[in-house]
Amino acid sequence: MKRLINTFLIFLSLAFSLQPLDAAPNVLFIAIDDLRPDLGCYADQTAISPNFDRLAAQGTLFNRAYCQLAVCGPSRLSLLSGVRPDTNQVWDLSTHFREALPDIISLPQHFKNNGYHTRSIGKIFHGSGVPMKDPPSWSEDPLYESGRKHEWRYASAENRAVVTLKREATEAEDVPDNTFVDGLVCDAAEEALKTFAKNKKPFFLGVGFRKPHLPFVAPKRYWDLYDAKAIPKRVTKSHPQGAPEYATRTWNEIEGYTDIPKDLASIPDEKVDQLRHGYYACISYIDTLLGRLLKKLDELDLSENTIICLWGDHGFHLGEQGLWTKANNYELAARVPLILSVPGQQNRGAKTNALVELVDIYPTLAELCGLEIPNDLEGLSMTALLENPNRPWKTAAFSQYPKDYTVIKHKRHGDVMGYAVRTKNHRYVQWKDWNSGKILEEELYDHNTDPNEMVNIASDLKQAATLFQHQRILEAGWKGALPLK
Repeated sequence: MKRLINTFLIFLSLAFSLQPLDAAPNVLFIAIDDLRPDLGCYADQTAISPNFDRLAAQGTLFNRAYCQLAVCGPSRLSLLSGVRPDTNQVWDLSTHFREALPDIISLPQHFKNNGYHTRSIGKIFHGSGVPMKDPPSWSEDPLYESGRKHEWRYASAENRAVVTLKREATEAEDVPDNTFVDGLVCDAAEEALKTFAKNKKPFFLGVGFRKPHLPFVAPKRYWDLYDAKAIPKRVTKSHPQGAPEYATRTWNEIEGYTDIPKDLASIPDEKVDQLRHGYYACISYIDTLLGRLLKKLDELDLSENTIICLWGDHGFHLGEQGLWTKANNYELAARVPLILSVPGQQNRGAKTNALVELVDIYPTLAELCGLEIPNDLEGLSMTALLENPNRPWKTAAFSQYPKDYTVIKHKRHGDVMGYAVRTKNHRYVQWKDWNSGKILEEELYDHNTDPNEMVNIASDLKQAATLFQHQRILEAGWKGALPLK
């Protein structure tokens, strides 16, 4: 086995034009909550994100990356277990993958078992309850895995006066970065990197930032980076025509804030604009913290031996399609930013339009670090895309989202499961009764003519062939979408 690993590392060195490494590569694993690809490196003309852009310029940007279930816990636990939600049976926020798979080896645990020192700072697994913890994954106790302290969420006297989880949905106070939990996470991560630099042992460091998750609270200077009048308006307001009711049902997240009406359609345009402004402010806040980590790697001479994997756990709606936050099967909820930087890689600054999934991260990092790829993973290593970003790849990406027939928030698998496939030009969703397996509703959107997914064409007879094609893709499952070897 040792000879096999050494041979692979030599091959990897040649493939990416690397100089021989003094030690196994480190991994800086950066998770960002509720971040959709509103970044300069993703061609967003509004975002002020120089450090995200810098990371993309030194690595590979995956333009069409998708999560497996668009809400925090299930998305993260799918990535970290390396299997899909129906396999680890995590479809809600209160279930841990070890309930169904007690002996599974998580991504950081695999590195720990292979001699890495693994640490978690911030939100990596989940932010509350049982799913936020997984002792077998870490070499030492996590820090800031729960970020719900009231003083970490708000700074204004008005919002701090009443200790509840949700006060106002936005806030802009002139305070230091480490007033909030993400600043504290960055401080701790910088200290961890200093320790790693002294110890010389390979590390896997998970750093989890919570913004731009609601509330949209960031120090005032980040709000001031933007001209409020220049923030782009939402491109759509109404639900997609012909979509089933449960496909567009609210997640009941933003409604809990004191300045947001229960009827989301009645949010005033001025408040919508303020929320969108706040989202960008939070992005720039995290961008600054990311810049500090990149700078610290350089200062400690760790950059040349550290792989950086930055990912968002799911997308986000800011009023588009009449929807807010996540918890659905649409493009804005399922598509995520994903940037991978490998020291010495070819094609620095490349962008690939290959369809990839968050479940692909586990085998990718294992392969890049010369570790065995466990046989039971349900993703595909993306290392070949680093060498050739334009090579043929998957024909589809798969995601899903459950709903109950009546209640707003589902439990476990819900009454109805929506299974979605994203192909080059289309999104198809099949809603199935969980118990009977009967297909209840279908959605089909053509991104060539309808990039905002506003008209469900599944019942259009002219689209019968396309509909049938996507039914077959979904029936074949993720293995059927893999590229030919």
